[in-house]
Amino acid sequence: MVHEPKSGQDDVILEVNNLRTYFRLDEGLLKAVDGVDLKIKAGKTLGIVGESGSGKSVTSQSILRIVPTTAAVEGEIKLRRRKQGKTEVVDLARMEPEGAEIRSIRGGEISMIFQEPMKAFSPIHTIGNQIVEAIMLHRTKNKEEAKRMAIETLRKVGMSNPEQRFGEFPHQLSGGMRQRAMIAMALSCNPSILIADEPTTALDVTVQAQVLQLINDLKRTIGTSVIFITHDLGVIAEMSDEVAVMYLGKVVEYTDVESLFYGALHPYTQALLHSIPSVAKRNARLDSIEGTVPYPMNLPKGCGFYSRCKRAQDGLCNVEDVPLVEVKDGHYVRCLLVEARTPAEVGGLHGEQ
Repeated sequence: MVHEPKSGQDDVILEVNNLRTYFRLDEGLLKAVDGVDLKIKAGKTLGIVGESGSGKSVTSQSILRIVPTTAAVEGEIKLRRRKQGKTEVVDLARMEPEGAEIRSIRGGEISMIFQEPMKAFSPIHTIGNQIVEAIMLHRTKNKEEAKRMAIETLRKVGMSNPEQRFGEFPHQLSGGMRQRAMIAMALSCNPSILIADEPTTALDVTVQAQVLQLINDLKRTIGTSVIFITHDLGVIAEMSDEVAVMYLGKVVEYTDVESLFYGALHPYTQALLHSIPSVAKRNARLDSIEGTVPYPMNLPKGCGFYSRCKRAQDGLCNVEDVPLVEVKDGHYVRCLLVEARTPAEVGGLHGEQ
């Protein structure tokens, strides 16, 4: 069912409803993303945080429809865009993954910074040629103009001597330079949404701070919305306006960044926050979450965090699947142990289904 934006939601440019990405394997059905709801607002940053295996990257790949052919994508991925002076809503989940329409959106309206640029770039083509290819696909057919745009974009992201870097291959650049080149490629067509999938994981602390500042500066100057995927809560605090905490393919808590850090309600979110190193606890043992994220196949009913939760109650948390409920204004939690709940138990971020 299509949900039209409610009053006060006109600034939502991407709305994900009940997104499910399943992989059919010989062993069974692997539910990598299992009913995710998200909203991305114009000019804002949505942080997605969670452990490895929680479904963060597959969610972003599903939005761009670049998951492997063995995956089935269901649900709604509604993009609000202006075309020929009019606003229209298109559902990316209904498009053919290799079709002309989705290919015009990838890179043009929604771009992605991949986690490892050395693997994302072609090793046999120069950085400049790869950026020019994207510009010629979405902005201009003039190769000389595309080259000028590419060099200017490299300059905007702080690349030293962009004219020289334009003609170099990925292996000739340092890790920080490759990441800047990847950001330049993602921003070369002025997208309305930028997906950053752990863009600073392989970088040292100094370069990481520079890249984060660069993304924030470009967001302010261009007005691009950002989906920032990471497992680092410190980065989430610095970059995000709203935060979605994912676990086992589901969103378990969704709220603004201040409410998350000062009023987290889900036991998993609280455990993540307690695991952050603190100067005040420098002589104490670091808190940790015992166990690992379960393999998302043939899972039992109940809360996905049940086997690792210190507050879990037998007969309550392991009986039925838990819905995502709004417990405060704009604060959604997937937990039966949270005391404050709305009278009507609505399952999902977008209200009553």
